[in-house]
Amino acid sequence: MTLRIGSQAPDFEAESTEGTLRFHGWIGDAWCILFSHPKDFTPVCSTELGYMASLKGEFDKRNCKIAGLSMDSVDSHKRWAEDVRELTGHAPNYPLIGDTELKIAKLYDMLPEEAGTASEGRTAVDNQTVRTVYLIGPDKLIKAMISYPMSTGRNFDEVLRLLDSIQLTAKYKVATPVNWVPGDDVIIVPGVSDEEARQRFPNGWTAPTPYMRIVPQP
Repeated sequence: MTLRIGSQAPDFEAESTEGTLRFHGWIGDAWCILFSHPKDFTPVCSTELGYMASLKGEFDKRNCKIAGLSMDSVDSHKRWAEDVRELTGHAPNYPLIGDTELKIAKLYDMLPEEAGTASEGRTAVDNQTVRTVYLIGPDKLIKAMISYPMSTGRNFDEVLRLLDSIQLTAKYKVATPVNWVPGDDVIIVPGVSDEEARQRFPNGWTAPTPYMRIVPQP
């Protein structure tokens, strides 16, 4: 199955460091960040796990749950978590999902069907395509997905900014411009007529061109 923005996030049941996780039920009416890793005890991913743990409070404020996924067992994840604590000062405070049979990696289109059915004997290089961030809405649809090579640590400050933008644009008929940060001006989306815009934004807008209607962030 090929996943795109707007696809339903595949549901699954799996063991995690916080017990059995039934994914859609666990998300509930929250938002979710699912970020995946090719292998336990890998250096770049260790820095990511710790930094994400340090940001968990910010995601909590936005009603967004965090889940990590890695191609090893839950017992291995628990041992890895201790390394992460020593390396970064923050142990994962969110579930790390085990995927020893590679089922979830295949379900999320990160590994091909011919990849086999066991994580044992596979290396991080074998699993290098398993480095994706999925942002999933309460409707269980994929709102954004970003893939990274193994050598580049993910920028979770940017993921938080992305979440802020998507939550804002889901509530109001606006878009966020380049390098937007919360509090900056936003753009009325083209699908909103001037008549509707006057109702939604009674204080008016700035229009350097007819299609660029700029308003303060709602």
